[in-house]
Order: sequence, then structure tokens, then C-alpha cells
Amino acid sequence: MAFELPDNLHPNCGPIAWMLGTWRGNGHGDYPTIDKFQYGQELIFTHDGRPFFHYFARSWIVDEEGKKVRDAALETGFVRAIGDGKLELVLAHSSGISEIWYGQAEAGKVELHTAGVGYTDTAKEVTGGHRMYGNVEGDLLYAYDMAAVGQELQPHLWARLKRA
Repeated sequence: MAFELPDNLHPNCGPIAWMLGTWRGNGHGDYPTIDKFQYGQELIFTHDGRPFFHYFARSWIVDEEGKKVRDAALETGFVRAIGDGKLELVLAHSSGISEIWYGQAEAGKVELHTAGVGYTDTAKEVTGGHRMYGNVEGDLLYAYDMAAVGQELQPHLWARLKRA
């Protein structure tokens, strides 16, 4: 699907402009403290001319045939474009977790690392993360590594999404 840059794109957002829009697809999850699972996901990146994107993601667990079993994670936040490809990401999760991330965007790739994680009394103890997003053959591929519940940083989620 063709993608056009918005007329009001802030110059700092150039390195992440390819992410704008709605993306849908499927992914896989795994972690030592849970059973492996498959999920469907939708990511939405919007822009209003200022040097940030609003980000919203929702996911749902699917069975082997790809049919929805139940709703899963929700997260929302802001990808703040600082300049020269530098990024800040502020995220809030429906599970009671909030995160601050720093990273870099260049050549169709975004890489981010946590700088701080907060969580409520009822949330899972997440202590760190690493996210990578890439524009691969026009699709959005991503991987999320997580450190949580006493486990070291390791792969947790990965998916391939297509522009909707």
C-alpha cells in the first residue's frame, strides 16, 4: 500500500515518518514464566504537526487457527522526536506499568531501551526492556525483549504487521 508524507510533518519526525498510520498483523510471545502464545495486534501512529507521534496498540490472544480467544494488552503513549533521529518514548499500559524509553531512528529502523519503569502494586514487576521496529519490505516488524519478575532481559514478543 502506498504511503504519502503528511504536509505538516515536523522535520524531527522524518526518520520515523514511515511508521505513520495503522498496522495490523500477528505475532508470537514467550517468556520463562508463561506459556507460549500467539496474538493479533493493531498499532496506530498519528501526527498533528508537532515533533511527536501519538501511539496506541491493542492486542488479542488467538488460537492455532488465528481466531480471537480473548482481549490482551493495551498501551498508549508518545514517540517524541528530538532531532537527528533521537527519540524519547513515554508509555502507559493497561496492566499498570509506565515506562520511559530512549533510542534512535535511522534507515527504516528504530531501536529503544528503557530508562525507567514504574508499576502499580497489582502490576507485573517489569524492570527493563529493549524494542526494535523495522520497515522490512513495506511491513512493520518488531521485537520486544523484557526483564521482569526476576528474569534477565530476554525475547518476549515479536510480530510482523502490514499497513492497513
